[in-house]
Amino acid sequence: MNQSPLILACDHRGEGLSQTLRPLTSAGFRVETTTTLGQTRETLRGLRPDVVVIDPLAKGGLAELGELEQRQSENVPSVLVVADPGDPLPAILASRCLSDGPWDLVHRDAPLEEFLMRIERLRSLVREQSELDEMRYQAVHDDRTELLRPVPFQARLREHFSAAQRHRFDLGLVLIDLDRFGMVNKDFDHTTGDEVITRVGRVIRSTLRAEDVGGRLGGDEFAVVLPYTRRVDAARVVNRMRDQIQALTGPLDGGRGEVCISASIGFETFDGTDLESVETLRRHAEIALRQAKTMGGNRGLYYRSLEGTEGGAEPAADTPLPV
Repeated sequence: MNQSPLILACDHRGEGLSQTLRPLTSAGFRVETTTTLGQTRETLRGLRPDVVVIDPLAKGGLAELGELEQRQSENVPSVLVVADPGDPLPAILASRCLSDGPWDLVHRDAPLEEFLMRIERLRSLVREQSELDEMRYQAVHDDRTELLRPVPFQARLREHFSAAQRHRFDLGLVLIDLDRFGMVNKDFDHTTGDEVITRVGRVIRSTLRAEDVGGRLGGDEFAVVLPYTRRVDAARVVNRMRDQIQALTGPLDGGRGEVCISASIGFETFDGTDLESVETLRRHAEIALRQAKTMGGNRGLYYRSLEGTEGGAEPAADTPLPV
């Protein structure tokens, strides 16, 4: 059940802001009131108001507005600042502090209708921003897996390669291709195949750290960028992904019989100096992937563990490669 929009009235000045806004309850709003910065801070830890209406006290509102600026990206979507008609300082401070989110200014002696108009306008701006964010997300993310689409993934790969090259940190690229995926669609149907793709995407997302980047490159082709990751650690990630993908084998909901799921994985690493380009990094990972396919699938291979690879010194004895 949808709750009524919540307005947090921060009556720090004690000029009766809560009484001014109380009639908004008849317009379908809930109104909560705080009277000090400490009380406002504590309330915001537990509530996510739709609009914060604040009548600031200290030095034109520097402390209060600074507090809201820190919280605006988390749980304060929009702010309405109450100001004295003869005091421009709150407007100046608001323009500096609240630029990251919707905000507006209203005079303290404005009628209730103007408060309501500005509150509704702020809520409309938040909805529009949310819709725009959703459109942007859908433009760069695959609908079925929520991983990046090929073009934005390649852009992120280039960014991470350039950063690794510039700062000399380790980087890994993992390419994943499902084994005999065409047989899934042939033996079952495309609905089953779509469900397999969704579940594999979920597995890949579950392995990602905050700094990692996952992408869906094609029908059953995936990729992962691993910043700050040495080859030993990249091998552990590959092992985990391979095992978790294989663990998806079994009857799917509503499916006829058992669906066998496994993946071939190829990966290459870059220490910031030992590869000339991002194209080389990707080509090496693709070679390792093809070799994993040739060897029967359901395995991961490190490019430099392959015999006869260019510049491919054998991995150290403690490196669990090939995986």
